[in-house]
Order: sequence, then C-alpha cells, then structure tokens
Amino acid sequence: MLANLLQEERRFAPAPDFAANANVKQDAYARAEADPEGFWAEQAARLHWDTPWNAVLDWSGAPVARWFDGGRLNAAVNCVDRHVAAGHGDRVAIHWVGEPGDSRTITYRDLRDQVSRAANALVELGVGKGDRVAIYLPMIPEAVIAMLACARIGAPHTVVFGGFSAEALAGRIQDAGARVVITADGGYRKGAAHALKPAVDAAVAGLPEVRHVLVVRRTGQETAWTERDLWWHEVVDAQSAEHEPEAFDAEHPLFILYTSGTTGKPKGILHTTGGYLTQTAYTHHAVFDLKDGDVFWCTADVGWVTGHSYLVYGPLANGATQVMYEGTPDSPHQGRWWEIIEKYGVTILYAAPTAIRMFMKWGDDIPKKYDLSSLRLLGSVGEPINPEAWMWYRGTIGGDRCPIVDTWWQTETGAIMVSPLPGVTATKPGSATRPLPGVAADVTESGYLVLTRPWPSMARGIWGDMERFHETYWSRFPGRYFAGDGARRDEDGYLWLLGRVDDVMLVSGHNISTTEVESALVSHPAVAEAAVVGAADPVTGQAIVAFVIPRGDAVPEEQELRAHVARALGAIARPRQVLVVPELPKTRSGKIMRRLLKDVAEDRALGDVTTLTDSTVMDLISKGLRG
Repeated sequence: MLANLLQEERRFAPAPDFAANANVKQDAYARAEADPEGFWAEQAARLHWDTPWNAVLDWSGAPVARWFDGGRLNAAVNCVDRHVAAGHGDRVAIHWVGEPGDSRTITYRDLRDQVSRAANALVELGVGKGDRVAIYLPMIPEAVIAMLACARIGAPHTVVFGGFSAEALAGRIQDAGARVVITADGGYRKGAAHALKPAVDAAVAGLPEVRHVLVVRRTGQETAWTERDLWWHEVVDAQSAEHEPEAFDAEHPLFILYTSGTTGKPKGILHTTGGYLTQTAYTHHAVFDLKDGDVFWCTADVGWVTGHSYLVYGPLANGATQVMYEGTPDSPHQGRWWEIIEKYGVTILYAAPTAIRMFMKWGDDIPKKYDLSSLRLLGSVGEPINPEAWMWYRGTIGGDRCPIVDTWWQTETGAIMVSPLPGVTATKPGSATRPLPGVAADVTESGYLVLTRPWPSMARGIWGDMERFHETYWSRFPGRYFAGDGARRDEDGYLWLLGRVDDVMLVSGHNISTTEVESALVSHPAVAEAAVVGAADPVTGQAIVAFVIPRGDAVPEEQELRAHVARALGAIARPRQVLVVPELPKTRSGKIMRRLLKDVAEDRALGDVTTLTDSTVMDLISKGLRG
C-alpha cells in the first residue's frame, strides 16, 4: 500500500468542553448496535407524528424499505408549525443575505405564514397530493418556502439547480412528470443579475403538460410572458395565511432529486417522508451538536442534496436559526463569507473542501481581517478533504479550537452516514472516522465502501426505473448497498474515503486514489489546488495526469512536483505529467469537473461544459497541455 501522508498520524482528542456537553454520548454506538430498530425509534420520537407507526422497519421488500410503517406525519408541520405552537414563533428561522447586500430576517411565524400562503396558492393552481412540482430558483427564501409548501400538501418536489441548462431542466421536468414549475426572473451571481426565466421558457416550450409557471420577481429583469406564467407575488401574497395541513403516510414521496453521472440519463432519486426526516433531524442534532442559540450555516445550494437535508429539512425540523446566502464567496469581495459569519455570529459552518481550498489559495490575510470567534464547530461535505485543507480549516478559520466533522454521505443515502461525533470521536485530518450510531458500513476486499444494514433516510428507488435502482446500487454485492466510492480502514478502524470508484486509478496493477495524489500535490508549498485524473496509457494501463493551481506568486516546477509526489506516496504514484493552470473547471456549485480534465488528458472532444462557471477555462487547459 502507498505510504500515507504524515498528517494521517496526527490525532485530535475530543475537546473537553464538547465531551462534557455533547448531544450524543459514547454509549450511543453500543445502544444502536444492540437494538438498531429501537435506536431509530428513539430518533423518530423527536418528531411530531399524527399517527404512531405499527412497525419500525419492514425489510421484506428489500432493497426497498418501509420505515415507521403505518405512521403518519407532515414534514412542513415538523419544520415550522410545531415550533410556533411551542412558543418559538419569534425565533429567527433564516437570516437571508442577497449577493448585492440586501437581506431578510424570517422568523418561524413568518415562515409558517408564507408556507401556508404558498400551499394555498399551489392548491388553487390545481396541485394535489402526489402531483410533482419542479423548482428552479436561486438561493432565495422562496426556494425554502416552495419546498415546504409542496411538502405541506403532499406534492413531491424536484428541485433543479439554477445553474443547469434549459435542456437539463426540461429532461428533469419531463421525467418527473411535473405540472407546475416555480422559478424566478433571475438571481445574482458574481456581481451581476443572471436570468433564469429564459431557460424555463425554453424548457417548457415542448412540454404542453406543464400547466403553470410561477415566477418570483427577484432582479426586475425584463421577462417574456406566456399565458401559463404567473407572478408569485400576485398569486401567493393574495392567499390566506391559514392552511389546514394533512398528515401523510411515512412512506409518502417527499422529493425526487436528480443526480448526474458522466454517462447515461440522470437518476431521479426518490426519498420519502418519515425515515428521511427522522435521520436528517437526528444527524443535524448529533453531528453538529446543535444547541439553543446556535447560528448554523450550510453553504450548499438547495439544488443539491446537502441543501435539502442541511439547509431545509434537518435544521428546520430542529428549530434552528440559520444563514442562507445567495451569491458566490468572492462577491463583492473575497472576505464575504467571513463578513457574514462576523455579522450574524455564525457558530457552525458546513462547507465543501473545494471552497476551503479556494480560500487557502486566496491567503490567510483575508479571514484574519474578521472576527470569527463565534465559530465553535466546522463541517466538511461533498468530497474527501485532503489533510492540508483540513489543517488550514482548523487553524485559520477555527482558531485551533473548533472540532471538525468531516462527513460522508450521498444523494442516495439522504443524510450523513459517516462522521465524527464532536466530544466523542478523536479525529484525524482527512478521515471521516467511523459510521454514525445506527449505521453499518464495511470495506470489501477490493476496497469498495458498502452499507450492510438499512437506514431510515435511504433512497426508495429511482423514479420510474426500479430496475436501474437494483442494478446500480444492490446487484454488485447482494444484500449490501454499493456506494460507488473507494475506501480503506486504518489500524484504528477509521474510514478513509478515496473518492468515486472511477476516481481510483489502476496504474501498473496498483490502485491509486486521485485524492491521495491531490493531497500530496497540495502539500507542496507552491501549490494551492490540484486535480488528478487517470489517462489511458499503452504501457501502464492508466497514467497519472495532474493539473495544479499555484499558490500566490509561486512558479511550481513540473519535475519538482512529480518528485514531491513520489517522495510522499511512492514512485508508482509519480504523475506522468503536471500542468500548471490558472484555474480548474468547476461547476457553479463548486465541484471540479474531472471528467473534462480526463477528456483533455486523453485527447478527446470535450463533453458537456454548460454547467461550468467559466467554460473558457477548458480552452486554456487544452492549449497548455498540448502546447
């Protein structure tokens, strides 16, 4: 096995103050292992159920589970109404910050009234139980309101990230069978207003089954209008703030969320109500050690599962106060995140490693201008975090006092599955540590992560294609869920996620993780960020090709970087080529599009670049590699 980075040997014991007051104690692991169904029943009891369940789990239809069978509840009531009824109507639910500097403060009472009005509006538009609604909005409060309004009336929503093209949007609307689309005239990004309505117009032009398009006025841009278009403020604001919610079966569909692969049709992942809400609420409470007075900020877009679970359903089910930000981290300046943390007293920050590495690249001086002393816990999500970024996050942002919860989970799992528990778990930079109480995971001999026991927030299928659901997730290791990620366990039993299986390179018969090579590159003082792909090679099967962004004014030398990787990981991991680039191809959500880098490395025509923040980046990379 390749030598591990030195940082792996570093351990951080649980902070004494967290250990004394942690929401979840060490004994939770043993209790959950002894009685998994009893453990999850305890967590479900944290919610409001109109009708109790008959059975915690029915696994007779595996791999499709029925959790809390016979129970009935309403997700919107659990996220809003019950907090108002408990006397917390004046508590702030959302501190919303728009990119241009505008802001809104929404209490739980405000949120209840607005969700009720939106629910009444949808009913007026003919939306009923089981009807699907597509949501294509920027990061504005109406996105949360629309999701909860759908949940309130039992209409499964499918949220489509506002950066997707008209073609991608049309495919998702059509596949879900949505009859109503909720959008906006536009949103703000990188200091400018970007239109959204034209993409919706193009998407629904060939979809006569879409009856209505409800449009939020955000930017004031001129907007083409058709007979099916309606202004949100004219329809929703005119409704009553009173709405009598209905309780739905625990297995009633809550949402469909599409995941994109490198090939094939996007998969509409189906999540239902009771189990999903149970696990998102529990994990938000446990992993982030949520306390009264905390201000939580999950920086993800609602178009992704992280936004669903840890910006909408998890935090609101727990009655949390949170921040929601519309724009990019560098608008209007590179200190925007830290400015928001200082202003609102954010105590818990949940962000992606891509963003953390970007801040590293910009330098320590920027966050040091702001008071970040309110922070008490940091989280990482979306991809494995390299140890160098982990240490920077802990030191520069967390002041060496904040525990880091490095979380692993997926759209398909619905909620966090592997993570340290603050105050309980000793952490290692770069390791997600161990499965949470109630979760069972293993690593196969071939180095694949599998889940060996059902969990409440598990996907119930792929919308309209159960055969694909079985084939993709449950056929490779019968009886076990195949996550599609590589992993290994260390001598302490900790899990180290190695990224997607297609991000594990086979070089001369050796499995080499792109994550480990990227970590080695970023550990060099001249490198701020790195992306690695395996390119076809006639001799070795695959060869390692790396793309790096320099740190500051540094001028990395290719041979030195190749040698540096060899020193860190062994000669077998030495990249065939290292290309210094000004930027990496990233989607509007901040994810690096490694498949495009692979296209360049293998001299193929580029795949779809429509979701990139800046498609011209690929021209510069292509010229640099070939020139």
